[in-house]
Amino acid sequence: MPTTPSIATPSNSFDLSAATVTRNPSVEELITDGLAFDADVEVSNGALAAYSGKYTGRTPKDKFIVATPDVESDVWWANNNRMSPKVFSGLHAKAQRTLAGKKLYVIDTFAAADPAYRIAVRFIVERPYHALFVHQLLIRPNAAELRDFTPDWTVVDFGKYTTDGEADGVRSEAAIALNFADREVLIFGTEYAGEMKKSVFTIMNLLLPRRGVLSMHCSANIGEAGDAALFFGLSGTGKTTLSADPRRRLIGDDEHGWSDQGVFNIEGGCYAKCIHLSASGEPEIWNAIKRGAVLENVVLSPSNVPEYDDDSITENTRCAYPIEHIANRVDPSVGGHPSNIVFLTCDALGVLPPVSRLTPERAMELFLVGYTAKLAGTEVGVVDPTLTFSTCFGAPFLPLHPHVYADLLGAKIRRHKSRVWMINTGWTGGPFGVGERIKLAYTRSMINAAFSGALDGVEFATDHRFGLQVPNSCPDVPTELLSPRGTWQDASEYDAKADFLKAKFDESLEKIRADA
Repeated sequence: MPTTPSIATPSNSFDLSAATVTRNPSVEELITDGLAFDADVEVSNGALAAYSGKYTGRTPKDKFIVATPDVESDVWWANNNRMSPKVFSGLHAKAQRTLAGKKLYVIDTFAAADPAYRIAVRFIVERPYHALFVHQLLIRPNAAELRDFTPDWTVVDFGKYTTDGEADGVRSEAAIALNFADREVLIFGTEYAGEMKKSVFTIMNLLLPRRGVLSMHCSANIGEAGDAALFFGLSGTGKTTLSADPRRRLIGDDEHGWSDQGVFNIEGGCYAKCIHLSASGEPEIWNAIKRGAVLENVVLSPSNVPEYDDDSITENTRCAYPIEHIANRVDPSVGGHPSNIVFLTCDALGVLPPVSRLTPERAMELFLVGYTAKLAGTEVGVVDPTLTFSTCFGAPFLPLHPHVYADLLGAKIRRHKSRVWMINTGWTGGPFGVGERIKLAYTRSMINAAFSGALDGVEFATDHRFGLQVPNSCPDVPTELLSPRGTWQDASEYDAKADFLKAKFDESLEKIRADA
């Protein structure tokens, strides 16, 4: 069995004696407290609606890693903000001072469904909805495990309490600071709950590769024949939606590890986007939103019915629910080595084909490129779709250089002969604002055909510009949709946009290679 790498024993600890502390309350207790103390609302479907205030998405510029000797030489500092141990100690002291007289919740959780790679994470939070959120999103210890619970990491979320910016050694009123030596995360100034879950993911993105395990920003499911599949992609590209498939069982919707034994979920719940959610389009997610779930920043009608098409608060409306709310799931959340791997991209330029097959070599290049359009609301300040190149489909969460993850993925693809596909869930017939977004039903049909082998006997054409193998036909998909150039009114305009995107691909790949 792999051994845990040497990391310093935590030196910081919080004295909670000056606060009123509730430890591991039940879901019903947290719902009651949310309604009583947090201005939360009970929704018509039974879920708890809560609101995160100013920050309705992540704030990457305010996320820091503490430069301690055990990690300093490994961290990809071109991608991560550096914080000195002295600054972190000051923030720790500030957190200790601010907890006096507060009502706090201590929530104990695990990360990693495979016990061989599991870490114990304790959350200390002020808002009841944050407590319910992490209880449902991470893995829930049983009663015996809670009795013997000893945290490997502590996450302190005092999002209502702002920093003093430069005076505290940070950039703004918000700060998310990860200290691998003290095994502690401090969150100030932002009440967006997603910062907590992504902090745990960042931790695992350093710990797992040190043990030869690929940590991945992806969803995963498994078919009737035991064939696992991975769906890589940034927020808004369809990871959660496409992995919640009635014909396949869900392993997890967002964060996974791939070890020598197979794939395992890092979390114990799902965090789905709710914008334009419908019962017909995404029935598994729709039905998962019930009592115990948390709706975040969703507009409600006067009768407390969710208005999923209303983006007046944010485009990044969310729901957090335990994986047990998905009936068609794997329990425990583990699977074998993936037969198929999907790279999801939401192409706002409308030039990439909706489905294509990748050689292992091209797959590694496109994994490093990590192209999509960043959709509105997933980060502070993003209003319209913008091109982004997020290496390994998760740059904001990568403490190590992308080649660490890419090399692990390449080795595993070759060893287990996984097939790799690119699926464009973005636009066709023109760019955003001109063309139309590819229908979800067509995307599902393309994935079903790829996984079932229905594309194996189809003739493929090579797109030499992007190095993609494009099928000439696909069951239940209009043939004309498969070749994007033909969907544009002006082929020369398509060529210009495609050449532009190819240049951006090359530029992004060269930048990553130069930074090795």
